Amino acid sequence: MAVVLEGGCRVSTMHEGVPRVFGSLKVWNQIGPESGAEAIALRILEFEPGKSPDLQNREGDEVIYALKGDCTIFIDDVAYEVGPETGIYLRPGQTLSVNNAGPDVVGFVSAQCPEESTSKPSEQPPTVKLSDRRALPTADRWYRVLVDDEIGSEQVTQFVGSIPPGRAPDHFHEYEEVLFILRGEGRMWAGETNTPIGPGSCIYLPKRQVHCVENTGEGELRLLGVFYPAGSPAVRYEA
Repeated sequence: MAVVLEGGCRVSTMHEGVPRVFGSLKVWNQIGPESGAEAIALRILEFEPGKSPDLQNREGDEVIYALKGDCTIFIDDVAYEVGPETGIYLRPGQTLSVNNAGPDVVGFVSAQCPEESTSKPSEQPPTVKLSDRRALPTADRWYRVLVDDEIGSEQVTQFVGSIPPGRAPDHFHEYEEVLFILRGEGRMWAGETNTPIGPGSCIYLPKRQVHCVENTGEGELRLLGVFYPAGSPAVRYEA
């Protein structure tokens, strides 16, 4: 069951609730207007073996992260081979479909910005591998930006970050943010409230909400983050 922390910060699990089913595709809507978000949404997409129905992006930007499985995606009928740890950018009006040659399920995390996009066409391909992006240090952690204005999105920023054991100072951002925990164990703090988090946790952070992700394990805690409006993951303000 979803946990709501101070200020409207919300934590759920990736398969919480009943999925919507469209042929070989299952969709879990975890964050959106119905859960208190103003300008960003997060959903889990899982594709069984076979060819999926078309998914059309609307007027906003959509950024996707491949969690597991290898597949061929089609963006407006152009094919791209995609494996785990790959970021994908869908422009407004573009259509996505997935051909999963199987036998395992292919899993994606999708974040959407419902605002009308001001992004401009880019000559960069719409997919980018995490291993191809440079790790940027900030304090005692690092992050790698996958989708930003270099790829074509002027609305949102998608990144993967690494948090070492321990708890950093409480801070806040001037943007709305969603997080997905990729590995590790920890606690999500919002003000004086907290709840456990682990792989598959979906987190919503309202703009200017004081928070902290604590790594309670002995190894790395790694997370996927998307925020709106776009900017640098290194910019934060201590409470």
